[in-house]
Amino acid sequence: MKLTLPAGYKPMLDPVQTERAIKMVKDFFQTNLSAEMRLRRVTAPLFVLRGTGINDDLNGTERAVNFPIKDMNDQVAEVVHSLAKWKRVTLGKLDIPSGYGLYTDMNAIRADEELSNIHSLYVDQWDWEVVMDKEQRSLRFLKQVVGRLYDVLKRTEYQIYEEYRELEPQLPENITFLHTEELLEMYPDKTPFEREMAAAEKYGAIFIIGIGGLMSNGEKHDGRAPDYDDWSTETENGNIGLNGDIVIWNPILERAFEISSMGIRVDKEALLRQLEIEKMEDRKDLLFHNMLLNDKLPLTFGGGIGQSRLCMYFLRKAHIGEVQASLWPNEMVEKCEANNIFLM
Repeated sequence: MKLTLPAGYKPMLDPVQTERAIKMVKDFFQTNLSAEMRLRRVTAPLFVLRGTGINDDLNGTERAVNFPIKDMNDQVAEVVHSLAKWKRVTLGKLDIPSGYGLYTDMNAIRADEELSNIHSLYVDQWDWEVVMDKEQRSLRFLKQVVGRLYDVLKRTEYQIYEEYRELEPQLPENITFLHTEELLEMYPDKTPFEREMAAAEKYGAIFIIGIGGLMSNGEKHDGRAPDYDDWSTETENGNIGLNGDIVIWNPILERAFEISSMGIRVDKEALLRQLEIEKMEDRKDLLFHNMLLNDKLPLTFGGGIGQSRLCMYFLRKAHIGEVQASLWPNEMVEKCEANNIFLM
């Protein structure tokens, strides 16, 4: 059981305050995200049909919760892992112009998740996606988008502080951009997670670029499916990848804390290249992939932002179960209660 018990931990907000603060975080953040990125809210599915290629494969190893549909000849539906590809299809259907996009509340079940302070069976995040022009497919543009998103995080943190003065702002003024190759050079003797830990503690907030592709040591910093983020394109600086993660330093857990995965999405060339790299060329015949290869989908960038992760960070909670209702092992519940961590 992976469980961190911070010494001397005591919640800064009581249960009633916590529920009110959760609503404040969610309301304020999504309103500002929508305005900053020019997004309209849409309704999203909880499940999609298996075999269409629309569900997110995450790292390619997680099993999707599934069930047969009685009135559809027992076709199998899968609970979404995220909406990375569904959003792109929807943008095409709605014919949203370049520079505008959508966001939605994504709810998912990840049955293979290893439960801990920051991982739950239940996933809630804002999934967002914006239509872009071909000329914008660059690392420079990606950094601009990350900067705008980081500004929304900063504004949200200050808004919470205005209401609850004990929750003093912790985020640094600016986010630091680091490529996975740079992290490898900085910390050659550490594992990828240890590199994230060291860099997040040093800078406070980092954006790790190029997740999914091989580094110079022949390893991946972390896995990424080959059919949504573009992690194999050479950038103007020679680095590889047009995607990444926002990782901040969590002072309560004293660890790196990922709150968002995002990036510029694959075009036809990147999709074919990455399917070949991952030896998954057979996916070309799936509905989503076929649409992309036949120019039926717009070029987009987007990502996901963990709702409970944000609440956990801004409200200085030690466990994600303090800001969301889920299921936990009895042993974890008991140990948490003995250390002033009360799970919903």
